[in-house]
Amino acid sequence: MAAQAVMPPNEQVPNERYRLNQRLSFYIEGVRETYRGNEIIVSRAHKNLVSGLFKREVPEVSQQAVEIKDVAREPGSRSKVAVFSTQAGVDPVGSCVGQKGVRVQAVISELGGEERIDIIQWSDDAKTFIIAALSPAKDLQVTLNDKTHSAEVLVPDDQLSLAIGREGQNVRLAARLTGWKLDLKSKGKPQITELNSSKAVITTSPKDVDTNASSEVPKITETDISSTPISPPQTDHADTPLASDIVHPENIPNPK
Repeated sequence: MAAQAVMPPNEQVPNERYRLNQRLSFYIEGVRETYRGNEIIVSRAHKNLVSGLFKREVPEVSQQAVEIKDVAREPGSRSKVAVFSTQAGVDPVGSCVGQKGVRVQAVISELGGEERIDIIQWSDDAKTFIIAALSPAKDLQVTLNDKTHSAEVLVPDDQLSLAIGREGQNVRLAARLTGWKLDLKSKGKPQITELNSSKAVITTSPKDVDTNASSEVPKITETDISSTPISPPQTDHADTPLASDIVHPENIPNPK
């Protein structure tokens, strides 16, 4: 029985334009039953598409020598990927970057060629992980508050713009990746900004942190876009329940 793949507007990348006979990679989120039959829901905006592409392009990831701990993504713009080595002597960051950047560039190309990817070494030490997540900013000092699950980060004046990023993107992704609320302060000036894992805020008010991000590495598939109906893109990218396996048409049960 044939099945139809559908990419809802909230699963599309805002700055991507799709055309007939274009081949793209998608993350398969699941299958839903409709009066017309089964529909496969696919996504180009989900963060697990990035994880799946690294699993396909990097042998160390597919062989589980390198583990992708989590991904923080703003589709079409920038992603931060936390990686960890499960085998001694394996460089997780170098494995994902590849010689002369060939592996990470292959992932970027699959994402349309415009999305920047930062590969960060994961650490179980929160201070070390937060400092790595705020790269390319350097010479940071982190003080943790376990009661509020927040971190105060002292940043040199000449590194402050790098730590915050364009429109707060760097620190926003870092907070989302680490799961800590980040309070950035200049070493020579009063408090600048406070960020949590879901939103950048130029304020000193406390915010709640979202630590429920999934770290599952998914399977992905490649399909011909001529068979995939596409709705006009929009900028809303809410997470939806994930599928654990790729669903092929022949494995889809008949509607009851």
